[in-house]
Amino acid sequence: MVTQGNDKVVLADVRDFEPCAIPLPEIQSPRAGEVHLWFLDLAGLAGSLRHALDGHSESEAALTTGQLRFARRFYLRLLLGAYLGLPGKEVRLNRKQRGKPVLDASIHGDDLHFSMAKSEGRVLIGFSTSSHIGVDLEPVGRKARDALGVARRYFSPAEADFLAATPADQRDAAFLRIWACKEAVVKASGMGIANQFAHFTVNATAENPTELLDHDGVPIADWALALVQPEDGFLGAVAIQDSVTRFRAHRLIAAP
Repeated sequence: MVTQGNDKVVLADVRDFEPCAIPLPEIQSPRAGEVHLWFLDLAGLAGSLRHALDGHSESEAALTTGQLRFARRFYLRLLLGAYLGLPGKEVRLNRKQRGKPVLDASIHGDDLHFSMAKSEGRVLIGFSTSSHIGVDLEPVGRKARDALGVARRYFSPAEADFLAATPADQRDAAFLRIWACKEAVVKASGMGIANQFAHFTVNATAENPTELLDHDGVPIADWALALVQPEDGFLGAVAIQDSVTRFRAHRLIAAP
């Protein structure tokens, strides 16, 4: 469980992600002010699924891109079904603009919101009933070819100035924190990345709680923004336009 400190949502690490094994029981939907996070390592899950389907046990490296895509969809439906009280195969999804998957509101209603991010065979999924949510997931070792150049072109002036003042040996990590937070914010707001990153500023320093500072120069009071580390080597971010008082973090694992 992740709670707030100093009135800001603080970082959650791998220890906060409670293992939950398949088969999943029916899961109570997030309450108002609550966010649920799920982390999936498809290396084990997809291999377990492949074994269940055809009796073969293969590593993630042996799975094709199409098989990994199938595994992501399968486990997304599995989780959605657990929240909706349905078998995963009965969950119906639609695609919004830019390909974002959403529940078919004509069948399931519009109370459950979710966002999914993938990176190197891992998946982070956030759920909320209060507001639209956005998540991002990045490998910690990811580096921009020219972090300052990217920041000056696409980030807000305050973020670019912050990175310019950051010691060179800490700049890549600082850039990644800002990038992950900005990805989560644009997903939660429904905006596309193009031409949107410069319209808002995030505070993603390592020393202070993460927060959205302004949008087009207007202070933001009703957003929650947090960084998470669901596994060593991966950094995630979650954003929601709501006052969050509680996170529940889970790691989906294969059946024993």
